[in-house]
Amino acid sequence: MTQQLSIGIKGMNCASCVGRVERALKQQQGVLNANVNLGTEKATLEIEEGTPLEDVLKAVKESGYEPDVDSADIVISGMNCASCVGRVERSIRQLRGVVEANVNLATEKATVRYLPSELSLPRIHEAIAAAGYEALHTAAGAQSGVEDHELVTLRRKVLFAAAFTIPVVVIAMGKMLPGLEQLYMGVMSHRGWMAVEWLLTTPVLFYAGARFYRAGFAELKYRSPGMNSLVMIGASAAYFYSVFALLLPELFPEGTAVSYFEAAAVIVTLILLGRYFEHIAKGRTSQAIKKLLQLQAKTARVLRDGDIVKIPVEAVAPGDLVLVRPGDRVPLDGTVVEGRSYVDESMITGEPVPVIKEKDAEVVGGTVNKNGALTFRATRVGDDTVLSQIIRMVESAQAEKPPIQQLADKIASVFVPLVLLLAAITFAVWYSFGPEPALSFAFVTTVSVLLIACPCAMGLATPTAVMVGTGKGAEMGVLFRKGAALETLAKMNTVVLDKTGTLTRGRPELTDFDVVVGEHDQLLAAVAAVEAKSEHPIAEAIVRAAKEQGLVLSAVESFNAVPGYGVEAVVESQRIDIGADRYMRKLGVDIGAAEARAMRLAEQSKSPLYVAVNGELAAVVAVADPLKAGSREAISALKHMGLEVAMLTGDNRATAQAIAREVGIDRVVAEVLPDQKASEVKRLQSEGKQVAFVGDGINDAPALAQADVGIAIGTGTDIAIEAGDVVLMRGDLRGIVNAAALSKRTHHTILGNFAWAYGYNVLLIPIAAGLLFPFFGFLLNPMLAAGAMSLSSIFVLTNSLRLRRFQPHLQESVQREDAGAAHVQQAMHS
Repeated sequence: MTQQLSIGIKGMNCASCVGRVERALKQQQGVLNANVNLGTEKATLEIEEGTPLEDVLKAVKESGYEPDVDSADIVISGMNCASCVGRVERSIRQLRGVVEANVNLATEKATVRYLPSELSLPRIHEAIAAAGYEALHTAAGAQSGVEDHELVTLRRKVLFAAAFTIPVVVIAMGKMLPGLEQLYMGVMSHRGWMAVEWLLTTPVLFYAGARFYRAGFAELKYRSPGMNSLVMIGASAAYFYSVFALLLPELFPEGTAVSYFEAAAVIVTLILLGRYFEHIAKGRTSQAIKKLLQLQAKTARVLRDGDIVKIPVEAVAPGDLVLVRPGDRVPLDGTVVEGRSYVDESMITGEPVPVIKEKDAEVVGGTVNKNGALTFRATRVGDDTVLSQIIRMVESAQAEKPPIQQLADKIASVFVPLVLLLAAITFAVWYSFGPEPALSFAFVTTVSVLLIACPCAMGLATPTAVMVGTGKGAEMGVLFRKGAALETLAKMNTVVLDKTGTLTRGRPELTDFDVVVGEHDQLLAAVAAVEAKSEHPIAEAIVRAAKEQGLVLSAVESFNAVPGYGVEAVVESQRIDIGADRYMRKLGVDIGAAEARAMRLAEQSKSPLYVAVNGELAAVVAVADPLKAGSREAISALKHMGLEVAMLTGDNRATAQAIAREVGIDRVVAEVLPDQKASEVKRLQSEGKQVAFVGDGINDAPALAQADVGIAIGTGTDIAIEAGDVVLMRGDLRGIVNAAALSKRTHHTILGNFAWAYGYNVLLIPIAAGLLFPFFGFLLNPMLAAGAMSLSSIFVLTNSLRLRRFQPHLQESVQREDAGAAHVQQAMHS
């Protein structure tokens, strides 16, 4: 058996790093596949069950990077023998993501090392509880908050490097200024100043820039040179050239024993500064996930032994009674057992209007209680809550590589070796054919080529855009379950929609009640009273409408259903008959005055019925599955975007055609079975079309899976959502337009990033090699090359961050879809 595993990895900064880690992991025994993402800084693995995690983490370390591992000391109550220790250890160790677990009976503590990308403390607490013990307290290890620590470390190193680099630059520049040269020489000799520069530059390279040497040596050790290798070689070349020029000037041709200490120091300082800004920008790309995480409550007020106690949310177990005060955030998912209040569920449904919650209603963790107190029974805790499922879905999409990134990785794998080859050729050409001093020219151009090449920009081009795009989608109520769906959706040219529950609301509703004789409310109440005895879906719609209008249903006598015709009953001494036209004709009721009206209703895909009171026509009733708000607007917008729109449904052709006319769809395929839906999608694909299928039911799952992009309605069934690549949380079709627009914008951003990343390298590497020198006498300084390389990565990141300003093309409906939140909760739980 195999299992999926996710590992956070620190220290990667270019596409070459990604390739190196992937190769190291794939060579590890038990690892079947490895996919490393630079943007999320995670590796997603497929491993054989039982593969030791320590060996996998060791492979990451040996490739020159640090796996993200958290540790925690958990105090456990109830252990009293060695068997207890063994039981707790086995319970924890069987969790996916546990690296090591040791339980000490004397201290009553479990020390656990685990992968935070796979496992959370609440899940470990649940495992301990499942073994029959109680986790009382947790002390997180020192590895928590790694990202903030990295930012602090980079800031400290940048400040340290700048403090030493500025004097080096002042000395180097001062020696070359005509007015200051004599002053400098009056203090000490030229070699004396070179020695000062040496002393100041050394800590910049080997303390502040130590990370480049550690990673660079690891890259060369595994024959996979990357950006760190280029920086290490370029800075070291400038440094050691200067050292030899200082100590052994007689070895150099005349006029070439000069100092490049300032270049070495500035190179390291500028690249560290670029890394610092890059780290800040990369943090912003994951802001959507951080916002979702901020919705999670830290504590919960729980009823224990008759007392209300405030405990960490991870200590709440399924079945606990949780109290929520007005204004508090609901900490977990559950079912209300007492109280009545309005709850703001906008984080799930996008609906700004609070929803009433009372006994037996479902509540979702992360939502906000407004004005009343609620007591609910916890049903899902830890990683099983709706919010956790949403976060995991977004993280999964961000970790996946779209097809365009796979191509970029192949190019990046040969990019740095090619740069090293170009640098060697540059040195040879300038040294052999360049003007005097040829060695100096050869050295400057070679170092510039090494430093200006930027594999970082290539590695960040796709993942950063995908991270921001999927995060923005989550804010808009569009969940991309697969990162590749962003790219595929941008290329679609055909949208196929299911009818029931997708274009329409998915349940019959009373749309018309035209009274011929009598008083409206009185007659509707009588009709609803009769239909309340029936089990037909149309009857349910009429009863629901009457109750929503606050009408009281009278007692019914002598109810009788006439198969194939209608129903009859006595209400308040009046005979009520309800049915189709053939039933009225059978009874001898004259419907001539209303027949034309009924035909118009039928043409609008509605089901007309007649009501007779004491043998006389009293009303014409119509029931239909009405269009969702925004369906017409969404179809119009999709067609305006140049997309072909079709409808696929199992309903009869007349109803399907009527709905299609109403929303403006030209192509309709009706009366198809569930497996035929997938065949129809396949037929469209055989015509060369890129197909997106939109559906909500179990019968839509095959078509959702067959389509190039399956778009599931979030208010639909769990199976449909599992089969979809994209989930519309709000059930509003205008979300398709917004999802398509966002995917196109993200795809254009990715292409723009690649155009910059590759265009930058193709254009500037020849300039760094001295291409312009024969024509304009211009030679790129290595310091400028280092600055340009840092700016290249920052440009790609900031370009991706522009996606955060994306605005939905169509504003979605704020009307609540009935039972929508409950369906979303169930779907996310699956």
